[in-house]
Parts: sequence; C-alpha cells; structure tokens
Amino acid sequence: MNPRLAAVHVLQHVFEQGRNLPDALATVHSRIPDQKGRALTQALSYGVLRHSFSLDAILLQLLKKPLKDKDGDLRCLLLIGLYQIIHMRVPDHAAVSETVKLTPALKKNWARAMVNGVLRNYLRQAEALLAQVEKVPVSRFDHPHWLLEKLQASWPNDWQAIATANNQPAPMTLRVNRQQISREEYLLRLQNAGNPAEACRHSQDGLRLLDPVAVEQLPGFKKGLVSVQDEAAQLAAPLLQAAPGERILDACAAPGGKTAHMLEIWPALGQLDALEKVPARLDDMRDNLQRLKLKARLITGDAAQPEAWWDGRPYDRILLDAPCSATGVIRRHPDIKYLRRAADLDTLVCTQQQILQALWPLLAPGGMLLYVTCSVLAEENSLQIEEFLDKYDDARLEPIEPDWGSPTTAGRQILPGEENMDGFFYACLRKA
Repeated sequence: MNPRLAAVHVLQHVFEQGRNLPDALATVHSRIPDQKGRALTQALSYGVLRHSFSLDAILLQLLKKPLKDKDGDLRCLLLIGLYQIIHMRVPDHAAVSETVKLTPALKKNWARAMVNGVLRNYLRQAEALLAQVEKVPVSRFDHPHWLLEKLQASWPNDWQAIATANNQPAPMTLRVNRQQISREEYLLRLQNAGNPAEACRHSQDGLRLLDPVAVEQLPGFKKGLVSVQDEAAQLAAPLLQAAPGERILDACAAPGGKTAHMLEIWPALGQLDALEKVPARLDDMRDNLQRLKLKARLITGDAAQPEAWWDGRPYDRILLDAPCSATGVIRRHPDIKYLRRAADLDTLVCTQQQILQALWPLLAPGGMLLYVTCSVLAEENSLQIEEFLDKYDDARLEPIEPDWGSPTTAGRQILPGEENMDGFFYACLRKA
C-alpha cells in the first residue's frame, strides 16, 4: 500500500471510528512493504493529528463548499497534502502531485482537479490563510475549545506553553534495567551501535536518545537490558521509598512499566502484586516481565472492588496509577485531542474517587499510597487529593521536594515538555 494512502485510512479510523492511533496504525503496517514507507505513514498520521485543527481551518477557507460526510477520505487526503506543504520538508510540487495521484485509489477521479486546485491555491494564499488561523485559539493552538478552557482554568499562566508543548514530538526515553547492566555501560553500548544518547537528569536509570529508533535496534532489548519509558514515569517508583521484605500493590498496573521498575530497583521486596482489570493487558505485562527476567504476582481484578481479589493482608505500599484524561501525554498520543470529550472528565474523576476510597483500607498503618496520573487538570490531581484528605482523618499528605516539577496545593506536577518530560502528577499519602 502507498504510505500516503495508508495514512488516509489511519486517519479515517481515528476521526470516523474513534480508534486510538496505535491500533489504527497496526491495521495498515503489514500492508506497507518497507520500513521507510511505514515510517512515512506514521509521520503523516501523527503530524496531521497534531495539527488538524489548524489544517481544517485552512481547508475550510479553500473549499468552495464543505465536503459531504461520505467524502471523509478526501478530507484526510487534503489534510495530508497540506501537512506536507506546511510542516514537512517535502518540495511543494511533490506534495501536490503525490496527493493528487491518490484520488483514483479512493475511486474518486472526479476530485482530482479539486484536490489540485485546493493545494495550489494554498501555495498562492499561504500568508493570508495562516494569518486567519492565528486569530482563533482552537486553530492557533491546535486543541479543542473545551480542553483549552480546562488548561486555562488549571494553569492560567502556563496554558499556552502546555498547548505548544503538546504539539511537539516527544523524545524516545529508555529505562536501563539495573539488575542486568549499569546506565553508564548501556550508554556506551548505544554509542557503539551508532545511537547516541544522554543521561536523564532526574531518573537514575533514564537515557534519552538523540534520535528515536525501532526497539529491535536497541542493544540487548530482547534480553531485557532496557525498556522504553518516559523520564517522568520513571520518577514514580523511587517516591514509594519501599524497603526489603515489604508488600506492594501496583493498582491499574498495565502496561507494566512502573511494576518492572520497582522490581528492578528493589529486588528484595517481599511481594509485588500487579493488578489489572483487562486480562489481555496482563498477558502483555507477563511477556514483558519475562523479557526483563522479573517476577510479580499478576492479578486480574477491578481496583474499585478489592473484595473480589484481595487476600486480606494489608500492603505496606500502594501505587495507584489512576485512570485519567491523559492530558499530560498528548505529545505522544495526539489522538487524545479528538477521542477525549469534556463529558469524560466527570466519569474519570468519579472513578478515581472510587478507587482511592476502595484501596485505602488495604494500606497498612504507617504505609504510603502514591497517587499518580498523566494528567495536567486540577480536578483529577490536586483537587482530587484535597477532597480525599477532607474525608479521611487518617490520611496525611507527605511533601514531595525534589528538584523537578512544581508544587501544587496537594502534590507535585510536571508539565508537558518540562525538561523534555511528559506531564505527570504525584501525591504521597501516608496512613496515620
């Protein structure tokens, strides 16, 4: 399949069927014969999703009349053409011709002249069209209106920087498995393999690649020397301050990066239970732990209903990586801007409350619960923790005072792009 045509299908899956981007890409990758073509499909899909609000605003100005619903494939094709012209190093004439020649593949020969005219008119009117885009916040920042409002409410002084960071590609960050190799030794292996990297500042196990590569190209990946995990996510495990012999619960554990990290830095734990509601995600976790030569007790169950799976023995530490809006990782998952809705927040906040309240009785006196989200919205983070502290007299907020992130009224927040990290929130709750 032509990589640009494949990108049309991927975008249709996201826009019209509500599929997430990785799943949509998986439907076409096997039909693209070479790695270079797959990389182009991925770059076009991610790029259009990062910028489709501005691209749609431009397209609306260029069309004589709006496209019909049945022509969603043409809309995606035109967005791909505009994206190549505006954001990629594709020569203008090549971007136009490669886009136009795909109309027969969509069985829409009639649209050939229209696609050609739209793209060439953009080239003639680019300055004026881009000026119009800048006038409207939704197209200027490439975010839906409801999300811009939420960002402004939570971060009145930082919302523009957050939105801008969300539209930048994220780096590829690795977590070295210290049970098998030191960070310094693995850094040398990367350099020898022609994949230069730099040590992360805040995670003792983190390395940030200067250029992303396929995981299969990472030295020793199949042998479990290294995993892919953002530096902000790597900060979770050390905050738990676990001791040898302690019993830990990792609630909502999939995809398992934090589970593995805890086992890597604390090999003498008494027991680590990894809880996940979806059985298929536990299967993926099991495979990953085997690759890393690590062992945990994997449990299928709902964190909000511990009576169905808990054995009655209290935990010394609980890591709750709560279901959330994922508004802190949009730069990695730009489809979030289209798949998430404002109404989803109320449901997510309610779910977080239910899980917090259900897990708190499982924590031993003196134990710690670490509440984590990859969100930047106050209602899921500081406001959620404040409300919990008001309800539970035996809960104490422990200060987090590292040299990363910013303090909030209850917890600590890393904003997207801050020191090249994803957006994460952390709050440590000690049981009196």
